[in-house]
This record gives sequence, C-alpha cells and structure tokens, in this order.
Amino acid sequence: MSKVLNDLIESLKCLPGVGPKSATRMAYYLLQRDPNGAKNLANSILNSFKLLGKCKSCNNFCETTICDLCLDQSRDNSVLCIIEMPTDLLMFEQTHSYDGLYYILMGRLSPLDGIGPKELDMNSLYERCKDENIQEIIIATNFTKEGDATSTFITELVKDLNKKISRIARGMPSGSEIEYTDTGTLAQAISERKNIN
Repeated sequence: MSKVLNDLIESLKCLPGVGPKSATRMAYYLLQRDPNGAKNLANSILNSFKLLGKCKSCNNFCETTICDLCLDQSRDNSVLCIIEMPTDLLMFEQTHSYDGLYYILMGRLSPLDGIGPKELDMNSLYERCKDENIQEIIIATNFTKEGDATSTFITELVKDLNKKISRIARGMPSGSEIEYTDTGTLAQAISERKNIN
C-alpha cells in the first residue's frame, strides 16, 4: 500500500469509533467518490486550527476573544453551568430551558488517563466562578465515575466562594417505563424525588 494512502488511513483512525476497516473505507471513498468533499474537509480542518481559539470566558471554541453566547446580554449572567464538552452545550441549548452562562471543562478528571486538575485548568474555572455577578454554579458533568469525581472536586474547589452550588438531577428519562429501567437509575430517581405539593 502507498505510504501516502496508509498515512491517510492512520489519520482517519484518530476519529472516535473509527477502526482500521472504517478508516480504510473512508479513505477510499474520499479519494474515489468524493474528491471535492475530501478537499473541503481538509481545508475546513486546516482553517479550524488557524482561526479557532478558546473563549476567555467560557472556554468554548470561537473565532474571537469572547464568544457570541457570552456576549449575549439577554442571558442570565448570575448562573454559571459547568459542563464537560462543547457538545454538552449544544444539547443544553436545544432544550431551550437554560438561559445562563457556561464554562466548558474540555474533559473530566480521569487519573487513569492522565487527566487531572492541571490538565483541565481548574485554576481558570475557579477564576471564572469568582465573578461577582455569578450567584449560582450548576455542575452538569456526566453521571459516570469520572463525572461524579469531577463534580466532587469542583464542589470542593468553589465552596469557599459562598455561592449556591447545585448539580443537575438524575433519574428516569422522559418516556421511559419502570419495568425497563435499570435498578441504579430507578434507585436514584427514588432518592432524588421532588415534592409536588
């Protein structure tokens, strides 16, 4: 196999969920069936690295020093939601139920993978949480061992700021049936129940 083709296949394997067979199919598809798409993809990737940086306020990718979302005066600047990844921000925004600000960790604590507080730049998070406008900090990390550990770390990190700290609730997903719900989720739904009267 050509070294250039092999390099392309190896490069495609860096994508999540893409193994050797998928990478090989993608490479041949791009070269044989969609060369213009391949060129656009290559240009888009290069432009992303040239033009995108991180927002000084929320840590999201953007082309300016402060992103449009952080500059939006209609958002509630008294609430800061801490999330793991930019994709989490997209999900929150699709709900149309949250109008506060965000801070994106770009990961979660995972000592086995070599990701600690330094790698997530927890000092920047702490500085962001110190903002006098922020009255509530919502921790919205995933409900995994790493997400829970990250939540606990953040809670300890910011507790001296004397601000309201909350964690998103966990429980049964909307539209689910009890008989098909796993016991851990059901137990969490019971323990985190809310009063309705």
